[in-house]
Amino acid sequence: MNRFLRGDTDRLSRDIEQERSLRIAAEREVARLTAGLDAVPTGIVLADGTGRIVLRNRAAAVGGHSDVLIDEAVQRLLSAAAVGKAGEQRLELFGPPPRVLLIHCIPLANSGALAIIDDLSERVRLDAVRTDFVANISHELKTPVGALAVLAEALTDSDDADVNRSLASRMVEEAHRASSTIDDLLELSRIELGGRGEPEDVSLAAVLGEVAARHRFTAETAGVGLEFGSTDRQTLVGDRLQLVSAVSNLVDNAIKYTNPGGTVRVRCTTNDKWVEIEVCDDGVGIPARDLDRVFERFYRVDRARSRATGGTGLGLAIVRHVATNHGGEVAVRSREGEGSTFTLRIPVQEVA
Repeated sequence: MNRFLRGDTDRLSRDIEQERSLRIAAEREVARLTAGLDAVPTGIVLADGTGRIVLRNRAAAVGGHSDVLIDEAVQRLLSAAAVGKAGEQRLELFGPPPRVLLIHCIPLANSGALAIIDDLSERVRLDAVRTDFVANISHELKTPVGALAVLAEALTDSDDADVNRSLASRMVEEAHRASSTIDDLLELSRIELGGRGEPEDVSLAAVLGEVAARHRFTAETAGVGLEFGSTDRQTLVGDRLQLVSAVSNLVDNAIKYTNPGGTVRVRCTTNDKWVEIEVCDDGVGIPARDLDRVFERFYRVDRARSRATGGTGLGLAIVRHVATNHGGEVAVRSREGEGSTFTLRIPVQEVA
């Protein structure tokens, strides 16, 4: 009798141990599946046959006000999918930050439903940049390309050598204008599309040295002095090419709007929060009514002077994007007839 009882007890112990092992194995599989789902950047939500949510990964977690709006849409679509009606909805959330989401819900074979939340924000942003680029380049190239066509027709019909030389010179100017516009548009689009590159320690002296090398000849040709102050071996954290581009555009802009005999000065200062690069000129200055708009793409304070200097109206827009990409800012102080000071501020930080 005791032998039989002992046998039953042993079997029961083995069954309990086996059940425990199976439960542990199942819990491990669930944990592994959950970890895998949490690693997926796309939001995933699973519902049972009644439409009740039973699982969601980290990307589909509900938090702020915008997430509540998303959850309402997900719940509505899941309830429909649970009874066999697949559906999708595009949500545009104004943020901040602005987001564009596509929610797609499908019924599952053994009852229940699955929702996939795809974040389209970056794709929408890139598409907007590309569309904007095509529209901008089409608009801005109309003038020089049209001028080239008119000048070429005039050149074809002229037999006067002096007139031909003048027309050819104008054609060269318009060709350079078109090339400059294309270069600036490509640079602006690269900065907009690429955002901030991999952060690295960048020598401020090296940045200013490269800018000086680019503009020494231009300044000398325009009869404008170009002075660079000490950098005290200061370093920045950021994208070197973008920083060079920003400072270069500020210096180029200052040279173009400074009369012969004037001087462009580049000074650097540092405090606990910012590395500040100031580009000062004693040129024509900016009217007060234009100060709030000078960083808009294609905005020109003096269109007649811009045509004379070859300005595209993109340089300061590039500077603003570089500042934004680095978590910084750009500001301007100016009085008409007394010159301008542009200040590029980049936050002081360490490479992560």
